[in-house]
Amino acid sequence: MAGLLEVVDVSKSFAGVHALQGVTLRIREGAIVGLIGPNGSGKTTLLNCVAGAFAPTGGKISLDGEPIAGRPAYDLASNGIVRTFQNVRLFDRLTALQNVEISAIAAGKVGRTEARTRAKQLLAQVGIAEHEDRYAATLSYGDQRRLELARALAAGPRFLLLDEPAAGMNETESEQLRGSIDGIRHERDCGVLVVDHDLRLIMRLCDHIFVLNEGRVISEGKPEAVRRDPAVIAAYIGEGTEQGKERE
Repeated sequence: MAGLLEVVDVSKSFAGVHALQGVTLRIREGAIVGLIGPNGSGKTTLLNCVAGAFAPTGGKISLDGEPIAGRPAYDLASNGIVRTFQNVRLFDRLTALQNVEISAIAAGKVGRTEARTRAKQLLAQVGIAEHEDRYAATLSYGDQRRLELARALAAGPRFLLLDEPAAGMNETESEQLRGSIDGIRHERDCGVLVVDHDLRLIMRLCDHIFVLNEGRVISEGKPEAVRRDPAVIAAYIGEGTEQGKERE
């Protein structure tokens, strides 16, 4: 039976501001789930709660039925919940290869020699193998996003949380990213939660989509059903657009 990452009725408040209000969602290993919504709707706050950066104010978060809410990020990462960030966070003065090697070694899953081999494989998987000897700071923004994805994969995730992985990418780069993420799901049986404003990417990539607005889930379902939901159109997609194809 596939593993399950479950968020049930989770709330998060900051000095009286209710960033999340009773959010419930589930991700199984092998599934790709999208999380969309307007800016300020609570998407990154939810990722922070799931990944251990924030402790939720209320509700439950569990991994395979075991409560994990409030556990530190490093502990959750060692148990297979790995994330990327809205803003790229790389070791700028290390090469692309070294960035990925460090992640593999830190995860404690491989030795140094094996880490290098694995890092090379992952750089190839995300499409930047030719840049392995370049310093991270010298890579294009799109390639830095790919490097961050490779580094996250080196930690051996069971559940991968991606915060705007297509930010700054053109349509060709976004399509390449879609192929990489879909490959990750099939090769690793990894559950993926994707937050992004690129609706074309989300609609083509995800099996199931949740929509947040003002800290609440206002819709969920298959991509086509969500794309046509009047509540989603009003709150996020907007009237008069070519539904599901616009790129914010």
